[in-house]
Amino acid sequence: MASRVAVMGIIVENRDSTEPLNSLLHEYGEYIIGRMGIPYRECGISVISIAIDAPLNVISALSGKIGNLTGVSVKTAYSHIEHEHND
Repeated sequence: MASRVAVMGIIVENRDSTEPLNSLLHEYGEYIIGRMGIPYRECGISVISIAIDAPLNVISALSGKIGNLTGVSVKTAYSHIEHEHND
């Protein structure tokens, strides 16, 4: 199946959503290339970036589930190059 590389930018403003977010990221872990999380304590938020290599429907599903979490915002930037995903 054709895959793309994408980057998700995630802002967590509600600490109660941290555990559900981590569960989602674990569920999609086979597609995640890398993750960087920065707790910004002065503002009481966390900034997370996720690099992912997956089919478009998988990326969209994860982004939608993350965006439905209370106090969590997500934006996704997609590469234009499609390739075969190595399962």
